[in-house]
Formats: sequence, C-alpha cells, structure tokens
Amino acid sequence: MVSQSVSLGLKLRTALVDILGGGAASVLTITFGLSYSLLIFAGPLAPSLSYGVAATFISSAVLGLVIALGSSLPFAIGAPDTSTAAMTGILASSLVERMAATDPAASVLGPVLITFGLASIATGIMLCGFGMTRMGRAIRYVPYPVVGGFLGATGCLILLGAIRVITGFRVQLTTLDRFANVLTLSELAAACAMALVLYLTWHRSRTPLGLPAILIGGVIAAHVAFWLAGISLATAQASGWTFQPPPHVSFMLPWNAQQISHYPWYALPDVAGNLIAVIFVTASTTLFNTTGIEVAVHREANLERELNVTGLANMLSGTFGGYTGCISVSRSVLNFNSGGSGRLSGLTAAAISLLMLAVAPMLLGYMPKFVLGGLLIYLGADQLHKWIIQSRRRLSISEYLSLLAIIVIIVQWGFIAGILIGVVIGCATFALSAARIDSIKYSFDGSEYRSSLDRSHDDQAVLATHGRTIQGLNLQSYLFFGSANRLYQHVKALLQQHPECRFLVFDFKLVTGIDSSAAYSFAQIKRTAHDRGVKLVLTHLPPAAEKALRSSEFISHDVGLVAELDHALEWCENEVIAQHQGLEQEEASLRDWFVRLFETEGNAAELIRRCQRLEVDAGETIVRAGEAADSMHFILDGRVGVLVPADGDRTTRVRSLGRYTTIGEMGLVSRAPRSATIQAEVASTLYVLGADQFEAIMADDPALGHKLLTYFVSVMAERLSFANRTIAVLRR
Repeated sequence: MVSQSVSLGLKLRTALVDILGGGAASVLTITFGLSYSLLIFAGPLAPSLSYGVAATFISSAVLGLVIALGSSLPFAIGAPDTSTAAMTGILASSLVERMAATDPAASVLGPVLITFGLASIATGIMLCGFGMTRMGRAIRYVPYPVVGGFLGATGCLILLGAIRVITGFRVQLTTLDRFANVLTLSELAAACAMALVLYLTWHRSRTPLGLPAILIGGVIAAHVAFWLAGISLATAQASGWTFQPPPHVSFMLPWNAQQISHYPWYALPDVAGNLIAVIFVTASTTLFNTTGIEVAVHREANLERELNVTGLANMLSGTFGGYTGCISVSRSVLNFNSGGSGRLSGLTAAAISLLMLAVAPMLLGYMPKFVLGGLLIYLGADQLHKWIIQSRRRLSISEYLSLLAIIVIIVQWGFIAGILIGVVIGCATFALSAARIDSIKYSFDGSEYRSSLDRSHDDQAVLATHGRTIQGLNLQSYLFFGSANRLYQHVKALLQQHPECRFLVFDFKLVTGIDSSAAYSFAQIKRTAHDRGVKLVLTHLPPAAEKALRSSEFISHDVGLVAELDHALEWCENEVIAQHQGLEQEEASLRDWFVRLFETEGNAAELIRRCQRLEVDAGETIVRAGEAADSMHFILDGRVGVLVPADGDRTTRVRSLGRYTTIGEMGLVSRAPRSATIQAEVASTLYVLGADQFEAIMADDPALGHKLLTYFVSVMAERLSFANRTIAVLRR
C-alpha cells in the first residue's frame, strides 16, 4: 500500500509539472497566436479578424493535440510558427489581390479559408510523403545561401507585415506620404520601443516566463499612459492605439457546397507559387525546429516520425479550417525547462488553445497595437539579424552576396522566383568552387615512376635516359566543364614543357564521374596530343566515363585502354626500350650475362656449373608462398610475376621480372619461408641456384661468394631506391 501511494503521488506530481509546463508554453502560444492572426488578417481581411482568431487557435489546438500524441519527443508543443504564419499571410494577401483585380465585389473570406485548408492538406500530404519515403532529408541538400535567403526574406516580410498591423496599410511608394502623420509615427515609435525592450531583456536572458511578463507589462504600461493622458479605451480604439475587438470569435468550416462553387479557381495559377512556398517553409521549418530542439535539450528525435506526425496534424488542421504549423522550438524548450516531460503538456496547451476561442476577443479589445506590432518587429528583425549579420561570419563573400540577392528577389518578385534563381546561383557558385579543386592528384614521368616489372641493367639505363618520354597524370574527383578545362590547360603546358613526351598516361582510378563538357575538353587534349605525336593511354576507366568519352568520339583506335596503371606503364616502357634498343635482343647468352655481373669468365663458368636449367610454360607456378626458400632463380628469358593473396581466392600481382633479372636471392640468404608465389607470365627459361650449391660456393670459392653477396645487396638497394621514389610520388 505504501509503495502504491508513493507511485500514485509521483504520477500526480509528474502530471502537475506537465500541466504547469504546458500552461507556461500556452502563454507563448496565445501571444504568438494573436500576433499571427493580425499578421494574416490584415488589410482587406481585417474585418474578418474574428475568423482569423478562430482559425489560429483551431490550428494551435489541432497541431498541439496531434503532435503531443505522436511526436518522438513527448514534451513537444506544436502550433503555427513565425515562418509558416508569415507564408500563410503572403498566400492570403496574394489571393485577395488577385480576386480584387478580377472582381472587387467578390467575398474574400470563404476563398481564403478554403485556400488555407487546401494548403494545409497539401502540406500534410507532402510531409507524410517525405516521412514515409525518407526523402525529408533531401531538403538538407538545398544550398545554404538559398535557405538563408529564404528565411531572411521571411523575416523581412514579417517586418513589413508588422508595419501593416500597426498602421493598417502597406509600405509602398504610393503610401509613403501617410507616414508623415504624427499619430502613425507615434505608433511606429512605440512599437519600435517595444521591440527594443524585448531585445534588451528577453532576447539576452531567454527566461521561460520573460516574454509573457514583458508583454503583459507593456499592456499595463500602455493603459497607465492612456489613463494619465486622459484617453479612454474607446478613444484609444477609435484613434488606432488599440485593436477593435471582434464581437465574437466566428468559426466556419469552409467545406460547403456554396463556398466551393464560388471559389475563384482562376486564381490558383497565380497563387500556386506561394502555395508551394508554404509547403517548402513548413517542411524546412519542421526539420530545422526538430534539429534545434535536439541540440537544445540533448535528445534525439526520429525525423521521419516527426514528418509523418506533422503531416497528419496539418491535414487535420486544414480539414477543420486551420492553417499550417509544426513543432515549435521556443514552446517545446520552454515546456522542457519548466519541467514538462510527458505528453500531458502538449494536451494542456491544446486545451488552452480551445479555451481561447472564447477569451481572445476580450484580450484583443485591451491589446495595444504597438505591443503585438513590437513583437512582430522583434521577430522579423531577429530573423534578419541572424541571416544578414550573423551569417556573414559563416559564409564566403560570394555565398553572402548570393544570400542578399535571394532576399531582394523574393521580396520583389516572390518566393518561387527567389528559390529558382537562388538554386541557379548556388549551383553556379558550387561550380566555380569545385573548378578550383585540382583534378590532378599527382603527376609523374617514366624516369621516377615505373611499372613493377624488374628489368635488366641495360633496360633500366634506357629508361633512366628516356623515361621522360612517358608522362602520367593521376586524376581525381568529378570531372566537369570547369575542372576538365583546367586539366586541358595543364596538359597543354605539360606538352610544351616536355616536347620529348611520346606517351601520356591518364589514370582514372580516383575519378568519380565525368560530364559531356569534360568529354569535349578531352577531345581538345586528343587534338593537341595528335599534333605533337603523343600516344594517349587511359587506365582504370569507369564504364560511365568510357561511355561519355566514346560518345564524344574521343576513344578510337589510336587511344590505348589498359585495365591497370602498372600494365600501361609496362607497355609504354617496352615501346621506349624497343625504340632505343631494338625490338628484340639477340638470343640471351647466360655466359655473357654472368661475365658482366661477375667480371671474369672463370666466375661465370663456375656459377653456370652450380646452376640447374629450368624451362616453364606460361601460367606455370615456379614456387609457392609458404614454401621453404631453398633456391634463387636467374631469369635468362621470359617474364615471371610475383603474386600475393588478395580478398577471397584472388591474387594480386605486385611485381613482374623480365630477362636478365633475379628473384629469391634474399630468401636464399635469410632462409625465411617464401612470402609470395612466383608464376611464369610467358614461357620462360630460368637457371636455379639451390641453397646447397650456394653454400658450396661460399665454402669453395669465397671470392665468387663475396661477389654474389655484393650483387644481392646492389639488387636490393636498387629496389629500395625504386620504392622510395614511388612513395615520394604518391605522397605529393
């Protein structure tokens, strides 16, 4: 019984805290809701403000209820947001202007409410689609300056809407003379003073109940000032200092046959852009607000679930005559900081929003315009400060200028034009930035970077002398018109700097893609190479890149395609050696080779006597990895490959050895098990020196043994030098 009582007491305490947290958040919902109603139902819609108040708090109730029940964050509070309300106001204003231009006598309230419902339902369907297909994250790929310009323009429109709420007319060239009125200037000055107070107090402290306290204090201060000046409430309302309260909150479901039959469907094409903007703003605000709450409270949210829940909430809001909204950062964080942790907080906020349908008219009758107008000025100015001032530190000069341009375009020509032009600007900026990335990871020539084929001393001498006739470029990243043109200019300079070049090797191993304009640049490279008698060789060419280059007729019989860079270099080296040393050597003479190695006929004859001749066919294994290293091989003719295990059952060739080279000498000395498999790549002739014969030479002919060891050291030194040069190239 005691434990049950404790558990019941804990539940009651948690429920009470949730109710208090939801009540605290409701103060923001009420304040923002009244300001949003005035922002949306301004100008020609001002006489229908009672319907605007009803639509606002119905939206708050429905959004708050659904998000409280379904959000992955139990303490979340949903309601119309500043950005979504601003876009809803722009949508309503554009529809009213279009109808007034066509039929000035037409009733605008019904079409506006139907448009709100259609926008909310369409937004809900899109959000659910984003959530179910996981496409919601795609909005994060919109260029940052476009998002910043979009939200900055929203702040600017909120600021202009605040002036309209306070004065009753738009800021236009034709209305500038009205601002010379003393009363109008006094109202604007009071609103600016209220915004300044909000900035100096709540903006810096962000205490949970700071904003409601400041607004209530502003209302009290205004009425005290009216009393001291001898201005009655009726006089203040008549002169425009306070709002004219609607007689009652009017609720009307827009979905009836009469309203639908009189709907101005002809206006939909003109407002379609703003309708799409509402969907975009709601989706992006949902994502940004969810991320902001995650950061603020250190909780992780399910993004797809938030999109689905917000989508359902917007569809229901539109069905009941409301407009769009989403999860709120300020209200959710206020609830969390007040101790709210459960779904009862959101349900409390939704219930209070319903109660406001009866209380809101009385509040509006006592609400000075400059208080809510000052709140809107603060919200708009805060948004502008964030994206025009603070973003400058995070953006490059080109990105920042594009952000400012997008803001101007949206304010002047609308959101769709701003988004489309912004995306174009973003793509152009990205292209210019990406073009600065060097498409060449590193370059090399045949004297410093060679194939893995071991060659004779004479062949190495030829390559050392004429290796610069082979030039190679290791390419990287995505090749498009900007980077490919820089590559073309680099190749032109390279061929001018090395007129001896006869082979130009392009390694595409690190290339992620290529576009048609890049293929044109390669066609220019081909013409330049042909004029200079240079052979082009391509390696590691991806299928998509090969298709693009073939479609541009770059790849033809005179362009070499080789699977690997190592094989391409080997082919080029063979061509260089053939050009400077003849296509084939005379039949190999083992004795002449040994005489060159060990200086005397006697040493050559003694070594030949100790070796055993071995003939192997192409593909035949000579030794296997793991076997005892009991011999070394002198390769008189042919070629063998050194293979090491790779993934699965595959092997990778790490080196090839041609005629007049040796293999296995270090194993013969160290007697460690063989670390690689040696396999004949072509039919080859080898001479094998076994471990027992090597020991016999060391014992019977120390001079020859010393020459053998010296030869082993020189071979290893040359291979180490080659490896060092290769590493130096790869580290560029």
